[in-house]
Amino acid sequence: METVIIDGVELHLTEPDNVPMTWVGQPELVTQVQAAWLVLGDEDFPLNPRLVGKPGVGKTTLAYHAGKSLNKPVYLFQATMDTRPEDLIVTPVISEGGKIKYMASSIVSAMIKGGVAIIDEGNRMSEKSWASLAPLLDSRRYVESVVAGIKIKAHPEFRLCTTMNDDASTFELPEYIHSRLQPQIFIDFPERDEELLILRKNLPFADDEILEYVVEFLQAAHDADERYSVRDGINIARYALKRVANSEHRAL
Repeated sequence: METVIIDGVELHLTEPDNVPMTWVGQPELVTQVQAAWLVLGDEDFPLNPRLVGKPGVGKTTLAYHAGKSLNKPVYLFQATMDTRPEDLIVTPVISEGGKIKYMASSIVSAMIKGGVAIIDEGNRMSEKSWASLAPLLDSRRYVESVVAGIKIKAHPEFRLCTTMNDDASTFELPEYIHSRLQPQIFIDFPERDEELLILRKNLPFADDEILEYVVEFLQAAHDADERYSVRDGINIARYALKRVANSEHRAL
């Protein structure tokens, strides 16, 4: 585990995430995210895009793909209602020798290494948690750890993005945080052709007949304003294929 020393305090860094996420179709959305991260000069600083949409439309996949496309290490942080400010920055743990060891969060690790931090489902966090990140989201670009007693400045190459679901089990963002998470990029359900491409990418072992059937179901669900997403379609198809394979295995 890599460590760094900041103001005499040793921080243990989190490893970046390497997960099989591939964005398919809608290249203009990737362009929008990467444009928000551009820096136009010494006096400029990157924006912090907010990806919004229904669950399962690929917000996290889009953010991850945009970061990896820039050849940056990507760090995922899953926000919950129980996320505390120290969870976002530095957490103290007791080591084997009984000493306190300071563990940097995935966000702080991305700050130090110049990577991309993705705060997944950011509107599940409370205002108190978001407040601890406020200096990071503007021109100051730092966070303060009360636990470790240090100020941590972001690497010039550090970028941040958050995803947010539009369901009822979320917090309203305070205005001072809302204004720092711009631009807002809306991700809708994909068109039929793109949806089929996504299914083929994720289900290379499935017959075209099954994929076409699932796409028709998803498109009908979108038209009826039902909350079935591509992720639901992938899981439905995978389960159906497993049932068929299991039946054939038992028959033998």
